[in-house]
Amino acid sequence: MTREPDDAKETLRRYLLTGFATLRWKLEGLPEHELRRPLVATGTNLLGIAKHVAIVCGEYFGLVFGRPTALPPLPEDEPNADMWATEDESSEYVVGLLDIAAAEAAATIDALELDSPGHVPWWGPERADVTLHTILVHTLAELNRHAGHADIVRELIDGEVGLRQDNSNLPGGDEGYSVQWWADYRARLQAVADSFR
Repeated sequence: MTREPDDAKETLRRYLLTGFATLRWKLEGLPEHELRRPLVATGTNLLGIAKHVAIVCGEYFGLVFGRPTALPPLPEDEPNADMWATEDESSEYVVGLLDIAAAEAAATIDALELDSPGHVPWWGPERADVTLHTILVHTLAELNRHAGHADIVRELIDGEVGLRQDNSNLPGGDEGYSVQWWADYRARLQAVADSFR
């Protein structure tokens, strides 16, 4: 039986929206403090990751194609302002930004063809002229990179990990292995690392 090839645009759309859903899932069930807590030296935190992805995607699927966006612009008055939520920006607000970004990205994908032209002024004159296809590939890489960051940050908070809500992609399946199995596994890796001291 010959399988029909996937429609490229629909495949890219599906992967992008799955990435948004995965990032949103990484925020679920945590109190405000844990969502905001910086857990590495660069201050990376879950709400900051979500806010950054939302605002950046708003620019890529809005500004680049001359389409409207309800998302705020990247702040220019403070470096890295898109990587954390201020006291006035609740987790509901940031999750709302992520939902708006996903809806606007889907609308742009639905409205345009893969070869539709766009312009990314911050990429410089040699690379600024792009297509929807280029932006889809770029944002897929960006979004999944940050979903990986969110996975690590979430693990540091409460040990929750996994590729997607419907598929952990971890040894032992969605039920996972026991806490003891993971402790033994980590100890084994530590022993190997220690052997290189």
